[in-house]
Amino acid sequence: MKFAPLIWAGVWRKPGRAILTLLSIVTAFLLFGLLQGFASGLNQAGSQTRADVLLTFARVSQIEPLPVSQAAQIKSVPGVAAVTPVVLFTGTYRTPLQLVPAFAVDIDQLAAADPDLITPAQIQAMHAHRDGILASSLIAGRYGWKIGDSVPIRSFQWTNRVSGGSTWTLDVVGVHGGAQDDFFKNITLVNYDFIDQARTTSQGTASLFVLRIADPNRASQIGGAVDRLFANSPHETKTATQRQLAQDQLKQIGDIGLVVNEIVAAAFFALLFSVGSVMMQSVRERTPELAVLKTLGFTDGGVMGLVLGEAITLCLFAAAIGLGLAYVTFPGIRALTGFGIRGGPVMGVGLLIAVGLALIVGLPPAIRGMRLSIVEALAGR
Repeated sequence: MKFAPLIWAGVWRKPGRAILTLLSIVTAFLLFGLLQGFASGLNQAGSQTRADVLLTFARVSQIEPLPVSQAAQIKSVPGVAAVTPVVLFTGTYRTPLQLVPAFAVDIDQLAAADPDLITPAQIQAMHAHRDGILASSLIAGRYGWKIGDSVPIRSFQWTNRVSGGSTWTLDVVGVHGGAQDDFFKNITLVNYDFIDQARTTSQGTASLFVLRIADPNRASQIGGAVDRLFANSPHETKTATQRQLAQDQLKQIGDIGLVVNEIVAAAFFALLFSVGSVMMQSVRERTPELAVLKTLGFTDGGVMGLVLGEAITLCLFAAAIGLGLAYVTFPGIRALTGFGIRGGPVMGVGLLIAVGLALIVGLPPAIRGMRLSIVEALAGR
């Protein structure tokens, strides 16, 4: 530690060059932290799903509507405890960046399918207000919604086609929560009948059905039985657990994840050359200084340690700034999008990568400094 001031002074020997190098490393590790945080959030979302909930979509496309009449047929399948149709009603509040994930549901059927989500008082409030909504605790906290507020929600064009425009003024009649793995935990709920009657197309249809089953161990058999009901019909279905669908989506994103990892790898590869060249240039410029240090009694290993220490200090300092910036943006991203981006092991892994980067770029100039001949260095050769 007694040589720390000497190492720090070596890092900032040329401030302009040091700042530019620092910024390049900070940018690379900021990108690494954000992308890996996103990946950790995806993995966490895939693990926090309920095994007793099945989702039924159109087999051809998950955005193709299904007739609501299919709910009665699905309910007749042995092992299905409850079924509720769902219409996607996702939109924005006030600005395009203020997202409101929302579903239009039959509140009674939802209560049967997910009895722990909403209270009897909230069910009565939704019956009393056709234009009422049950806001998720996440959305209510984010936008400061309270019971009795009237909130404008502009629905996306792909979620539903309605008469009279796509901006809805809805009354908050309650705030619901739910377990961490609840399908509806972060979803704002709207009355299905109110939305369906205002649609100009696709009336009497649902975007998907949410099923609650009695035995999670029979999820595959029950899902297969549901899909066989509609095999070779105009509205074939695909039924799976939340976990299975999440895993399928993660597999689909897998190729994108590979591309992202390759982009990060390319950024670090370029960083190796830039930082490595800076370190080599720094040692070449300081050849006489290193020779003087050896003259004063520094061993070959001591000189090597000083040069390597500069590389480690620079990389760790810059990586900590980049990873710290990524970490402090996670809450803002969660608040803006509702996606559970999380740090996980990103910070520790990032610092280990920084050490590895420092060793790779620092060893060649450190070895050069160790092998430096005092006579040749002072002679300018």
